[in-house]
Amino acid sequence: MACLAGALILLSLAGRSPAAFFGAGALLLITGIALAHLLLLRLAGTTQVARSLAAFGIRAAARRRGRTLTVVAVLASGIFMVVSVGAFREDPLRHARERTSGTGGFALFGRSALPVYEDLNTRQGRKALGLSTESMRGVRCVPLRFKEGDEASCLNLNRAQQPQFLGVGVQEAPLNGAFSFIETRKGALLGSGWDLLDPREPDGAVPAVGDEGTVRWALGKGVGDTLDCTDERGNPFRVRIVGMIADSILQGSLVIPEEAFIAHFPSAGGYRVFLWDAPSEKAGELAGTLSAALQERGSEIVPAWRRLAEFQAVENSYLSIFQTLGGLGLLLGSVGLGIVVARNVIERRNELALLRAVGFSPSSIRRLVVSEHWCMIALGVGIGGTAAVIAVLPSLLKPGAHVAGAETGLTIGALAAAGAAWSWLAAWAATRGPLMDALRNE
Repeated sequence: MACLAGALILLSLAGRSPAAFFGAGALLLITGIALAHLLLLRLAGTTQVARSLAAFGIRAAARRRGRTLTVVAVLASGIFMVVSVGAFREDPLRHARERTSGTGGFALFGRSALPVYEDLNTRQGRKALGLSTESMRGVRCVPLRFKEGDEASCLNLNRAQQPQFLGVGVQEAPLNGAFSFIETRKGALLGSGWDLLDPREPDGAVPAVGDEGTVRWALGKGVGDTLDCTDERGNPFRVRIVGMIADSILQGSLVIPEEAFIAHFPSAGGYRVFLWDAPSEKAGELAGTLSAALQERGSEIVPAWRRLAEFQAVENSYLSIFQTLGGLGLLLGSVGLGIVVARNVIERRNELALLRAVGFSPSSIRRLVVSEHWCMIALGVGIGGTAAVIAVLPSLLKPGAHVAGAETGLTIGALAAAGAAWSWLAAWAATRGPLMDALRNE
């Protein structure tokens, strides 16, 4: 009851905090195991007549409550680990063309070593770079000013002191609708957070929007916090975080208004980062065309999903390690189930011989043994799966989230098959051969 109450309190206060949901899921896991123990106690104390072999077998699972509960707890913990960790894995190609995904719906991401001063959204600017009207049909570019600094992403293990900055024009609102805001300061328009970059802060601080990985983990800040920075003249200025977006291709930098960018970094002229919006069928051809046109500026053009994959590869590698540990837990649970099944059958050989003597067929006895131990598997999978779904609910609802359903289903299916195999082998071993000796000792 205490764990259930704690889980409900965490869920009511969680908001969209992944840590709170994961804590609630862990408490629900303990709650489920405690309820399984209570169920076994009730089964052991019941006086009702079993109306079927399955009911008889399930009731028999309560005879050795310690063994049964150990198997249920190990299986539930393994399922919780595998399912919950798998839900945090992200696929950069999933929803890649949606505006709310980590790519912002952009087809290409570009960065140049030298600044580009031409307006790549006008005919004159494209003509100056040798880009034909036909090749750029249906293409839109969002240019961003860029100031180098510390890489504030998961690719840098050190704490960033002076982060990179991206300057974006807020009058035209080129990023409206792009990416997914997970937290904003009060005052953002419904469905957007980029409008918070427009007004100057009352205390003179520069408003900034950053990727969650950049703000929360690389900089150790949150929405509403300020960051002390230094401009190119050596003068200090403050940056206030007004919004955080989900994992995105902008990870590693803070986005500030272009006006403030020019005021603090006037020598960083032109544009060096580009987000290209183009039809998916011409993205590959467009990348080659843009690389050729901007080669003198040292430009690198890559698919937006590939840049996102570079950041997500770090997290996915850690998740693979934890999934391996969870799989090991499931393997141990399967082996433990086999040991429990074998020991239970050996201890009950006299009872099974008596059932055989009073008319139960060998197939009926095998169904009895299998139903008893399938109860353990069902409890473990049900408790672990339910707790895992609650634990990862924010991640399941996050844009770009990917649940490895096939892999998870295969793991759980293999566990169930192993449990069935152990139960059937034990039942088969118990019913083969002469049972007279066992019956004589009963």
